[in-house]
Amino acid sequence: MRNSYLFYDIETTGLNKCFDQVLQFAAIRTDLDLNELERYEIFIKLNPDTIPSPTAVLVHQLSLEKIQHGINEYEAMCEIHRLFNTPGTITVGYNSLGFDDEFLRFSFYRNLLTPYTHQFANNCGRMDIYPMTVMYYLFKTNAVIWPKISDAISLKLEHLSAHNELADGDAHEAMHDVEATLKLARLLKKEQLMWEYLCGCFDKKVDLARTNKLSFIDGNYQQALLVDSGLGAARFYQCQVVGLGTHHHYKNQSLWLPLDLFSLSQVTLDNIATTTFIKRKRFGEPPILLPLTEHFSSYLNSDRLALMAENVAWLQKNQQLFSEIVEYHKEYKYPDVPNIDVDAALYQIGFIKEHEQLKCNNFHVAQPQEKITLVDRFSAANLRTQAIRVLGRNYLDILMKEKALYEEFSDYLSKIKSGEVLINYKNEMRLTPKAALAEIENLRQTRNLTETQNNLLTELSRYIQS
Repeated sequence: MRNSYLFYDIETTGLNKCFDQVLQFAAIRTDLDLNELERYEIFIKLNPDTIPSPTAVLVHQLSLEKIQHGINEYEAMCEIHRLFNTPGTITVGYNSLGFDDEFLRFSFYRNLLTPYTHQFANNCGRMDIYPMTVMYYLFKTNAVIWPKISDAISLKLEHLSAHNELADGDAHEAMHDVEATLKLARLLKKEQLMWEYLCGCFDKKVDLARTNKLSFIDGNYQQALLVDSGLGAARFYQCQVVGLGTHHHYKNQSLWLPLDLFSLSQVTLDNIATTTFIKRKRFGEPPILLPLTEHFSSYLNSDRLALMAENVAWLQKNQQLFSEIVEYHKEYKYPDVPNIDVDAALYQIGFIKEHEQLKCNNFHVAQPQEKITLVDRFSAANLRTQAIRVLGRNYLDILMKEKALYEEFSDYLSKIKSGEVLINYKNEMRLTPKAALAEIENLRQTRNLTETQNNLLTELSRYIQS
């Protein structure tokens, strides 16, 4: 039984989920009535192979001096992993399923911890207040005060916090944002029926059952209103979609084709890839699917309704070409990235085999000085490399006692500091020292920086060049 919420937030060295790291973690555990039970706050030392993003430093304003008083990343991730996997825990954040959850997934992965168990094992699960807030904005408009910035609605946590007096202190400070998210949740929960309905959106069985009840176009394809924060306020965070079915290779994904964002009349057999796009839905996660009723679709203007009608008529007249659209998107596979770095290869490598997971478990329970004797017991090369990196980042004095292993880590560290480019699963480059220094110079030339911000950039510049 799920019996507690863990509201949390992280501050990080940047936005790259594979190569950046957490610097600050804060959380508040509550009961299901949102009464506070316990607080947690962790500051994390900078890894020797991490190059912080200068822009991120200006956002969270955590000095290198402050975070160096924290604990090492491995011990921090073990503790966060324990909190997330405490039986009955529902982890909750604000846009956490858009950023924080996947960021921590890669942090768990590179530290040889199970990256997915907090999603399903031991009655654990996840929720996200941001997509819930979008739904309240659309359908329970009296729940909170909705901020407008430059005459446009803003659902950023910092703006909601300021307009609704959710928390004191600085935005983008982890505990401040946790407090704001919790207080926002308490306001939303006052609309109890809405709250319970939206909690069901994060339950796979409930979400799937609701989806199965959606109506069909001509008895073949389901239709729905899809609510997705990524669609933006100008579109009222929603679009009309038709279901294409389950992906052939990624069985946890159902595919949905928008009907009111672009015209299907331009599609030919040769340009499906460039003239259509789909929304991916994993049950128990956003986006949220709603019945295409007059109540739910009341925000759609006449132009979008007309485009939907035009596209539905096109589908009915061009069933063979529509079948080709369906098949293309069901067959599409994410391309493998050559030369991907091991710490970014979670999705490419797949799940760890059971016997290797047991070796990871033994690695975790061993004392730091004993871990080094377990490195060569990993038969999977990626796990062996990650074990060496764990020791090098967090227990360098111990790793130095084994010359061959230490030299492997030193070679890797030299590549980072010399600016050798490492690639993640999106084919994005790891930030190099040269690029970071150029970013610092650009920020100084283009931003009106405070004295504190200038000092932070100076500190970072010295660190990178040391």
